[in-house]
Amino acid sequence: MAATMAASMRANFLGNSPTWYKWTIVAFLAMNPILVMIDPFMAGWILVLQFIFTLAMALKCYPLQPGGLLAIEAVIIGLTTPEHVFVEAEHNFPVILLLMFMVAGIYFLREMLLYTFTKILLGVRSKMLLSLIFSTTAAVLSAFLDALTVTAVIITVAVGFYGVYHKVASGKHFHQAEHDATSDDEVIELHREDLEQFRAFLRSLMMHGAVGTALGGVTTLVGEPQNLLIAEVMDWGFTEFFLKMAHISMPVFAVGLATCMVLEATRSFGYGARLSDKVRTVLQEYDRETSEKRSTQEWAMIIVQAIVALLLAAALVSHAAEPGIVGLMVIVLATALNGITEEHRLGHAFEEALPFTALLVVFFAIVAVIGDQGLFDPVIAWVMSYEGKTQEALFYVANGFLSMISDNVFVATVYIGQVEDMYLAGELTREQFDGLAVAINTGTNIPSVATPNGQAAFLFLLTSAIAPLIRLSYGRMVVMALPYTITMSITGLAALWLLG
Repeated sequence: MAATMAASMRANFLGNSPTWYKWTIVAFLAMNPILVMIDPFMAGWILVLQFIFTLAMALKCYPLQPGGLLAIEAVIIGLTTPEHVFVEAEHNFPVILLLMFMVAGIYFLREMLLYTFTKILLGVRSKMLLSLIFSTTAAVLSAFLDALTVTAVIITVAVGFYGVYHKVASGKHFHQAEHDATSDDEVIELHREDLEQFRAFLRSLMMHGAVGTALGGVTTLVGEPQNLLIAEVMDWGFTEFFLKMAHISMPVFAVGLATCMVLEATRSFGYGARLSDKVRTVLQEYDRETSEKRSTQEWAMIIVQAIVALLLAAALVSHAAEPGIVGLMVIVLATALNGITEEHRLGHAFEEALPFTALLVVFFAIVAVIGDQGLFDPVIAWVMSYEGKTQEALFYVANGFLSMISDNVFVATVYIGQVEDMYLAGELTREQFDGLAVAINTGTNIPSVATPNGQAAFLFLLTSAIAPLIRLSYGRMVVMALPYTITMSITGLAALWLLG
């Protein structure tokens, strides 16, 4: 009996993930207590790399379980404390609130979003122009709204497009296909070439949009969470923040869009896939049929969702409340005015965001390990040993590198705190303080597009429902982000050195 139960437990451990992956996680968990006794600093870095490995394997096993086991072990063996994990989660509570309510709010705007973006997709035949529209729109919206909100929008649109194609190709009803779109064996058998091309088409649009959120997010104090933190420390208003960043953010924005065009023209790094004629016909037929059959009530629903979307934009632009609270307002208005009052219909909206919210709190535990073990201290000390433009450039590079492997909000928080202490101690002039703050903000926002763990919006995309459907893995995201990382990072560094 005991042997049978043990065998069942081994079979159930981490579900259907590959056996080698399960043994790798077991090996990680076994080695960490030994490493802590040898060198806690080294053990902390090994734990960070192990967690990144679980993110890289997201398509094999959702990172919450293996990453969560590593986080629990980190607390048990003393790399961090439950209190510090709570402090990190509390510090990032606005982001948690945003994920819980804003993503669910976007779910209740999906009919309007699908209607709008279907018209754009079918109306713009040039893939390069379409990619520019996605990237530019994401950038502009992220500058005034929030990168996670914008990412939730493009994910909702992509899931809608995939559901439409799946419905027609497999002969299923659209709403049913939305729920079981992962079971696409018959689609693969009947339309393998079209499906793979459509996946590549959506992958490229998703990545252009995701990078667009970074292009816009660096420009304003509401673009990214760390921007607001830095602005508060520096006492910069909205306009002043924009002007302080403009000599870097505007050249990077231009180069980012140019990179988008080059990638589409050369069809390199996984970009350039066009919408095939068969898939375009499927989407056109769907649009025509649904338009003909759309009832007055359905039109009213779309209009209500459009009005709520405008209220959402106005509330975020004016910073009337924290984005999470605005998301709750969207849920209430969009459901109340469209007659969605049953609890089970509300529950579906939260299915996408809550697993990622849990994963984000696990991530905060890893961030707590980084803080408690001082993993970034040697880098900080090295950068502080330089002065002038060289110090600013090294701040930019160091912030970018550390953001790639941890979290840009955490890195910015650590660095701006160190610089503020130096300024208050009289070690820096105000001009030097301003220059370092600009380097910290741009360094954490621009090079961090290199990996999904660099920015919350990228990690959200990696762990979203659309990622497995379009085969968007960690490795593929890194490869597709590479040209953007190179061109944008070099442009940012050059602009900081030459134009600052």
